[in-house]
Amino acid sequence: MDLKQLIKEVLISRKKDCGCGCEGKCGKAPILNENLAPREILSEGLKYHIDNKKPLTEHVYRAGSTSYFNLWAEARALYTRGILDFSGDDLAILTETDLGHFGIYEGQKVPLDFIMEEIEEELDEAKSKPKKKNPPIGKPMRGGSKKFYVYVKAPGGKIKKVSFGQAGMSAKINNPEARRAFAARHDCKNKKDRTKASYWSCRLPRYAKLLGLKSNFSGFW
Repeated sequence: MDLKQLIKEVLISRKKDCGCGCEGKCGKAPILNENLAPREILSEGLKYHIDNKKPLTEHVYRAGSTSYFNLWAEARALYTRGILDFSGDDLAILTETDLGHFGIYEGQKVPLDFIMEEIEEELDEAKSKPKKKNPPIGKPMRGGSKKFYVYVKAPGGKIKKVSFGQAGMSAKINNPEARRAFAARHDCKNKKDRTKASYWSCRLPRYAKLLGLKSNFSGFW
């Protein structure tokens, strides 16, 4: 193989794989199939992402707001009808999760597949409820062993709360070596069960920007 051909293959390889597991597809904006539907059917939020060439992981709305969940739900509905095309992390979130949908957990309406911090829920509860000597099992407590939690739809349609992450420890999302070591140590490529803490721990970087974490990386470890 001559030098010219070698350089060409290296450039093609880099284009296909940026090292985040997206196979060169991260950072892509939604694409409207105008032969199936006119632009007018889109919400202002989706128009913004298309016009500014921003993926939904670089969200125009505050993560956790009503508009935020509505946009993901709209995107999923249009994707399933073939009206919008997605790639990279956007496509993974739309096909692997129920983000944008809600379920009932212990009698309350909760967002599905949306990562939240336990400490925030605890502070909100502390303001409105008297302190209990023996909190119910599974309820967040200050100093608990887990940092994040997420509600997922388990087999059979039951809503399950999954807690994960070590409290007091910061995820080294911006450190490529740390990301690779974590992914290898936890066998992230084979973690497919959304009802397990390991699935969400492996995918935390994907939600970095959505959670407002200080990171310039939003891929899959």
